[in-house]
Amino acid sequence: MKADPSTARQDVAAPATEPVKRSGSIILVLLIAVAVVGAAVGFMLMGRSQAQPFILGLLALLAMVGLFTLFAFAAGIVRFADRVAENPLMRPMADHAFDGLAVTDARGQIVYFNNAYLALTGANGAQDVRPVERVFIGNPDVSEAVFRLLKAAKEGKRQQEEVRITDAERGARWLRMRVQPLGQSRRESRYVVWSVADITRDRERQEDVFQELQHAIEYLDHAPCGFFSVTPTGDLAYVNATLANWLDYDLAEIGSGGLKLTDILSGDGASLLTSITPEPGEVKTEVFDVDLRMRNGKTMPARLYHKLAFGADGAAGASRTLVINRARDEHADPQRAAEVRFMRFFDHTPMAIATVDSSGQIVRANARFAKLTQSLSAQAAANKSIFAVVHDRDRGEVTAIIGRAAEGQGDIPPVEAMLDGEKDRWAQFFVTSVEHDERDAEVAIVYLLETTEKRQLENQFNQSQKMQAVGQLAGGIAHDFNNVLSAIMMANDFLLNAHKPTDPSFQDIMQIKQNATRAATLVRQLLAFSRRQTLRPQVLDLGDALSDLTMLLKRLIGEKVKLDVIHGRDLWPVRVDVSQFEQVIVNLAVNARDAMPEGGKLVVKTSNVAAQEIGRLGIKEMPAADYVRIDVGDSGTGMPPEVMDKIFEPFFSTKEVGKGTGLGLSTVYGIVKQTGGFIYVDSTQGEGTTFSIYLPRHIVEKEAEAPAPVAEGNGDKPKTADLTGQGTILLVEDEDGLRSLNARGLRSRGYTVIEAGNGAEALEELEAEGGAVDLVVSDVVMPEMDGPTMLAAMRKQNPELKIIFVSGYAEDAFEKSLPEGEQFAFLPKPFTLSQLVSAVKETMNA
Repeated sequence: MKADPSTARQDVAAPATEPVKRSGSIILVLLIAVAVVGAAVGFMLMGRSQAQPFILGLLALLAMVGLFTLFAFAAGIVRFADRVAENPLMRPMADHAFDGLAVTDARGQIVYFNNAYLALTGANGAQDVRPVERVFIGNPDVSEAVFRLLKAAKEGKRQQEEVRITDAERGARWLRMRVQPLGQSRRESRYVVWSVADITRDRERQEDVFQELQHAIEYLDHAPCGFFSVTPTGDLAYVNATLANWLDYDLAEIGSGGLKLTDILSGDGASLLTSITPEPGEVKTEVFDVDLRMRNGKTMPARLYHKLAFGADGAAGASRTLVINRARDEHADPQRAAEVRFMRFFDHTPMAIATVDSSGQIVRANARFAKLTQSLSAQAAANKSIFAVVHDRDRGEVTAIIGRAAEGQGDIPPVEAMLDGEKDRWAQFFVTSVEHDERDAEVAIVYLLETTEKRQLENQFNQSQKMQAVGQLAGGIAHDFNNVLSAIMMANDFLLNAHKPTDPSFQDIMQIKQNATRAATLVRQLLAFSRRQTLRPQVLDLGDALSDLTMLLKRLIGEKVKLDVIHGRDLWPVRVDVSQFEQVIVNLAVNARDAMPEGGKLVVKTSNVAAQEIGRLGIKEMPAADYVRIDVGDSGTGMPPEVMDKIFEPFFSTKEVGKGTGLGLSTVYGIVKQTGGFIYVDSTQGEGTTFSIYLPRHIVEKEAEAPAPVAEGNGDKPKTADLTGQGTILLVEDEDGLRSLNARGLRSRGYTVIEAGNGAEALEELEAEGGAVDLVVSDVVMPEMDGPTMLAAMRKQNPELKIIFVSGYAEDAFEKSLPEGEQFAFLPKPFTLSQLVSAVKETMNA
């Protein structure tokens, strides 16, 4: 039989359970002191010999008392306790607590326990009290939890465990055991407080609540309506079985995650649910007619009841609960069927629609309008006013047309306005008046058609047209200017031949030559921009070309700028003019250097871009094909948008006067375009600029060898020192001055020259010579008959006739006008006398 806990508590000796508060008496202390003093005085009066036996007896008595006290202390009969000031409320609170409390010392022995601890541990009186670890020893379900509690106590930590125990008398129980060391640190924790509480009833309540929740979930799963809950991020947190069945989804599949609100709502329906404006502390319910998207892509109409609770601060809750009524038989309710059809039309139209009152407040809006406002600024998404959608600069015009609609006016012309937000977006506003009275809030219907993409295409087309017009103008000027430069350079050569370096005028003639050469360089840049320059393309590995160019780039950019060349792996070959490609990289590097006056980093990176990746780049004018990409990026000052729109225009420059011609980037643009590539720029002010060049991949095939090119560019050295020759040359040139200079130069080298002012005259001269002409040197663009037409007629008289075409335009500009396989040599204008004579001799000897 178990002892009553109250009775057992009374049998416990106070020193064994807790430090005891002792009481004392000053009178007893004084009596002991008087007795000791009196004995000492008596021994002194008795004399030493007579008092000696009494003194020895007293010392023996005191020794026996001391030895007895030591044994009593060792046996625990006597304890020395401090006088501790004790709160009189603490003891009753601990004794009568509902939870079992026990305090153990550093050796694990119990120094205090209350009545509840005796009852919960099943102890038979105070003599049967045991620590927690000894109470539940042998129970495998509890021993692991007790071990963790003991470990936490030794480490000076708090710990809590809930365990389930079963015994024959009480059955199954749940206990919550806690441990808490006393002290600020592990060293100071001399005592440990153990708490044991019976939580069986709490566990039963939790199980009851869980069962009720399970029943509720089962009810929701099989309810005749669809239920789902969505998080603020758009993820579906719960979908009942009914809705999953409608959508042809498996509940287990939905529970695994990954399904979003946009996956089950068709069109822009998801935007409607997130467009509700909160009111602090409000529980709001909205009704929407939406289209559900099934797993197979089909849709079905449904009415959605959207319930959302907002906190006192106006913030939405953790999730939103939505109820869907499928309304299976719409034909039984014609009014409901018409309403559903109208709402489907209203929400799925590709135009944003909203009805507004006289102050511009939105009364109703469709899904496309909600999606549009959410893609703008946060103010536009949260504000219920139509004016919050419009940028400040155009808000007055929209206010005016809505005011006209509120007055009942009709035929209001649309207004194109900038939308509010970080990016430049535009929309056309169509406003229609609505017949209303004082009870009606709606006064107008506003239709928004976004025109951002249309404006971008128009700007691109206008820019392209402007660049094309400027290119045609530049090409025409360059062609005419080439004739003037050719005459200047030819006459300058005659002057150089007639004057020795010691002549006073020799330096002036050399100055003319240098300026003429600079002018020829500017003309070539204009031709490059207009894509009419002469190119000598060849199959090239860009990695090797950039490696050869690295040292030159380092000298150009200086020591303040760090050059980093990143080569792509296994680059595809491209077909470009090597010298022109090098000019492109050099021009971009020089511009990057000028954009980093305080130093920075220049990165040149190459990579392959497959045709599949082109579509993801979103560049509409670039067809899907394989390209090799070259990025030239700097960490400089960057460019504002207004500058980026003009950087490829000729003579446009942001540099100081005299520090640039404005033809560098226009030359780059022309070379890349003439090669069949594309160039784009991405720049951010204060961060830097990156030019991206896309060159088409060249498929290497076995090709017939092309004829060796004749002399290229200014300053080329003649291939042979002997430039004299013999033979009859028919010189065709419509510029009289240039023709006479060219003829004079050829005659000075020993050739017989027949002059003709145009193609018709050349045919007559050829016929007069009986076709016995060794070479024809002809301009391409001439009045009455151009060069290709003249050549076709001459071939009829002399099929083996050799010809050199000279032109300020590119070779491929007129090559298409000739029959396929036609053999000819080409000499670009302007050219020097030595270049002309060298080309003539090389062609005649071929």
